[in-house]
Amino acid sequence: MTAIAEIVQKLFISNGLLTAFLLVGTISFLSGWISGRLSKGMIHGSALAILTGLALAYAGGIFTSGSKGLADIPVFAGVGFLGGSMMRDFTIVSTAYGADIRELKKSGLAGVLSLVFGVVLSFVVGAAAAVSFGFTSPEDVTTIGAGAVTFIVGPVTGSAIGAGSDVIAISIAAGVVKSITVMGLTPFAAKIIRIDTPKTAMIYGGLMGTTSGTAAGMAATNPALVPYAAMTATFYTGFGCLICPSILYWTVLKLF
Repeated sequence: MTAIAEIVQKLFISNGLLTAFLLVGTISFLSGWISGRLSKGMIHGSALAILTGLALAYAGGIFTSGSKGLADIPVFAGVGFLGGSMMRDFTIVSTAYGADIRELKKSGLAGVLSLVFGVVLSFVVGAAAAVSFGFTSPEDVTTIGAGAVTFIVGPVTGSAIGAGSDVIAISIAAGVVKSITVMGLTPFAAKIIRIDTPKTAMIYGGLMGTTSGTAAGMAATNPALVPYAAMTATFYTGFGCLICPSILYWTVLKLF
């Protein structure tokens, strides 16, 4: 039995990326099953999968005392590549491929304004929270505010303006909390504010921003609207990466 276990372990380690796909696929399948059976779809499977991933990352960090979470365990080293920036950017871009360009044009001025308003509002809320917790450095306040925009904009902004790694970690945490919140509340909000057309989905994606949260929430509401919400949410991330370390950082500098 020991020899078989060693062979299986070596097989998993030598095929790290396949092992990562197997792990993520298993988590996604079980999360979807739990979502359908226990919550009747009220809590989307993607939300459960993200929470499970965060728990495993935390457990991996505690077990290995490392800095890469589950990826510090040799058997799961492929998770580090699968969750890296290259695969992340690929998946973000791929969400837009199902969109119809004719529907995108219909969003017009409303879609553009939703992007601007969504980024600025999220930044202001995040920056205000940072100040309320005692942060006074313009770099710290800007980075945490950018994290409230998305967990991608936060570290991009922090790296650009020279924020500390601890503050960048806080900005990522703020973005993850936002993503999970949007993911869970979208199915309920969609019925109240009537997100039932490509145009309303694009405006909603522009206001909320977080691609993962918006896409998963819309998938639980109406899968056909996912590409439209994800499209503006992707633009939201790019727009945030442009103005947070520049215009909004300059504004914070003037205020502080």
